[in-house]
Parts: sequence; structure tokens; C-alpha cells
Amino acid sequence: MRLIFAVLPLLVLAGCSSYQADPDKVTDIPTERLRGYQEPVQGGGEVVVTRDLGLMGGGCYVAVLVDRKLAARIAVGEQGRFQVPAGKRIVGIAADSEDQTLCGKGRLNREVAVQVEAGGVANLRIVSQNRGGFDILPE
Repeated sequence: MRLIFAVLPLLVLAGCSSYQADPDKVTDIPTERLRGYQEPVQGGGEVVVTRDLGLMGGGCYVAVLVDRKLAARIAVGEQGRFQVPAGKRIVGIAADSEDQTLCGKGRLNREVAVQVEAGGVANLRIVSQNRGGFDILPE
């Protein structure tokens, strides 16, 4: 019985973290949830954002921001490709302001600076962590 009480909390915590999806399991963000950065930019590059699989926040979209402007609403296991000018870009995630449920009321604001080369691709992952919350990380 003591063993159950020792192991159960560890299993619960392990279920909260996310994990990287196999590339064949990742789907593109549907066009109705894309909000910008879809047109090619002369001399620009591409930012690819992939959201991990997992239970934490799985029922909520997360807003993807490029240079602090809404680019898409992303669900678990999805990937978005964003066309951006070359140079330093600020890519972030935030609570989905278009969601009128509790999902849109959360406090989420993470950003990372990414150097995008002309013709290049910058890959980022949205992960959920055991300590709580989400983060956006370079791949």
C-alpha cells in the first residue's frame, strides 16, 4: 500500500509533461486558425513552431506570436510555418485571446529571440513542463 502512495504522485506528474511527437504524427495548423505570416517575404526566412503532445493544456489553443503579433492558434500535435523577414525575430506564446472560455483567461507569456537567415528555417517547440506552464524552446 505504501508503494502505491509513493509511485502514484510520480505517475501523475509524469502525465503532466509533454513529449515531442513523431514527425508523421504532427499535423499542420488548419487555415481557419492561421492569422498571419503566410505570404513569402522577399529575402526572408521561415519560422516553424511545433507544439508537443501531452495532456497539460491539451484542450486549449495557445496563441503563437511573431514580433508580438498574433500569427496562429495552435493545438497539441500541430505545426505552423510562418514567413518572416530575415533578422532577429521575437517569437512567443500567449493565452489565446480569441477563446472566451477559461483557456483564454490564463496568464501565459513566453518569448524567445530567434535569428532568421535569408532562405533559412528556425525551428521552435512549445512544451508543457511538470513545474507548470508552457515554454517555447529552440529545437
